[in-house]
Amino acid sequence: MVTITDIAKACGVSRATVSKALNGAADVSRETTQKIRETAAALGYHPNAAARALKMGRSYNIGVLFSDATGGGISHEYFSLILESVKAEAERLGYDITFISKDLGRLSVDYYEHAKYRGCDGVVIASADFQDPAIIRLSASEIPTVTLDYSFDSRSSILSDNVRGMETLVRFVHAKGHRKIAFIHGELTSVTQKRLASFRKTCAELGIPVPAEYIRPAVFHDPRSSGLQTRALLALENRPTCIFYPDDLSYLGGMNELEKHGLSIPKDMSVVGYDGIPLSQVLRPRLATYRQGAEQMGREAARLLIEQIEEPDTWIPQQITVEGELLKGDTVADIG
Repeated sequence: MVTITDIAKACGVSRATVSKALNGAADVSRETTQKIRETAAALGYHPNAAARALKMGRSYNIGVLFSDATGGGISHEYFSLILESVKAEAERLGYDITFISKDLGRLSVDYYEHAKYRGCDGVVIASADFQDPAIIRLSASEIPTVTLDYSFDSRSSILSDNVRGMETLVRFVHAKGHRKIAFIHGELTSVTQKRLASFRKTCAELGIPVPAEYIRPAVFHDPRSSGLQTRALLALENRPTCIFYPDDLSYLGGMNELEKHGLSIPKDMSVVGYDGIPLSQVLRPRLATYRQGAEQMGREAARLLIEQIEEPDTWIPQQITVEGELLKGDTVADIG
C-alpha cells in the first residue's frame, strides 16, 4: 500500500509538503503540487478517508435532502438536474454526498439526527416542506445548510426567479392575443405564492381580467390533479383560451384530459408549463415553458455550502437568485 512517505521520497520533499499538496494548501507552489499529485496517481496512492476526516475535523460528506408531496423526489427531471450538479460540484471540491431522510434502517429519526449520524459537514435542502418542524430544527442547528427556493434567517439560499419567470410567460401569452388565461398552480408554498402574485400583478398591468374560477389548486409534479383541474376548466361556460400548468410534468395530465375532450393543442386550447425539463422539448407539439436554471442552482448550492463549511469564521449568509429563460415551444396559438 502506497503511503505519503513513499510519495515524499519519490518527489524529494517532506511528508508535510506532500500532505499539504494533496489537501490543496495554498503555501505549496503550483508546480510542486502538480508534481506531487501526478506522482501520487502514478504510484496508485489512495487517501485514507477516515484519517483525513480525523485530521481535518471534517467528514468531507454533505447531505442532500429531497422530500415532496407526491413522493417523486429525485425521479423528477428538474430535481435530478439539480442533484447531478450538486454532486458534480461537491466532488470537484473534494466532497461526497449522502441522502438524508427520516428513516435509518428500522429506526425513525428526524433530518437533524440523520445528518448527525452520517457525520454530514452540511446539508443542501433541495425540496421539502419548510414549515415541517424537522426541517426548521435542521436549519436552526449548528449544521450548515443551504436551501433551494426558500430562505431562512441567517442561512444561505439559492432562489429561482419565480416572479420574473411567471411575468415572462404571461407577457408572452398576452403578445399572442390571449386575454382569457387560467392558472392551475401547485400547493401553497412560497414558490406558488410568488408565482400567483406575479401572475395576478402582470395580468392587472396588461388589463387582463382573472375570474376566480380561472385560478385552480393542484399539486406540483402530479399529472392527475392537474388533469382534474383541466376538466373543471373545460366545464366552464366561459372557457379560457390558454391554461398555465404548475410544472411541465403536471402538464401531461392536462394534455391527456384535453385529448379526451377531442381538443387539439394549440388549435383548440393553448397551454404553458414551467421548469423547462428536457421532456418538455421532445413532446409534440413542443411545450411552451420557462426553463429554470437547475444546473446553476445545484452548483451554487454546493459551492455556498462548502464555503460555509471551510470558512466558518468569515462566512456571510448569501441569497443568490438564478434567472431562467423562456422556451416558446409550439403550444401557444397566435389569436391576436
